[in-house]
Amino acid sequence: MLSISQVLIDQMVAHSRKDHPDEACGVIAGPAGSDTPTRYIPMVNAARSPTFYEFDSADLLKLYRELDTNDEDPVVIYHSHTATEAYPSRTDVAYASEPFAHYVLISTRETGNQDGPYEIRSYRIVDGEITEEEISIN
Repeated sequence: MLSISQVLIDQMVAHSRKDHPDEACGVIAGPAGSDTPTRYIPMVNAARSPTFYEFDSADLLKLYRELDTNDEDPVVIYHSHTATEAYPSRTDVAYASEPFAHYVLISTRETGNQDGPYEIRSYRIVDGEITEEEISIN
């Protein structure tokens, strides 16, 4: 189960709406070895695509150096889907390389960059296997 604050959810949703119609992406870091997301890190979708996201390789290298320096792990890796449900695509599964991360998807298909309903779901993706998990908002 992913336990996360409403503030962090709101930040992911706001980023997803801001970048719509392109997919948004980012990370929420937490203390190494913990399962506690604490530090929100929005990233740039280098692909600038409505159907695909990609972290810029230089930004990703900088991020992992920063995580290492701060003794943190990527607890949540999030991105948005702009026209489909919040469920991992084949590409999402292929790129899922953090077995302990929560992969959070936010769908902005109903409202785009406007206020209103959105869909948010969390998954574990290990060795190509997708397991949906509950989200506990605290």
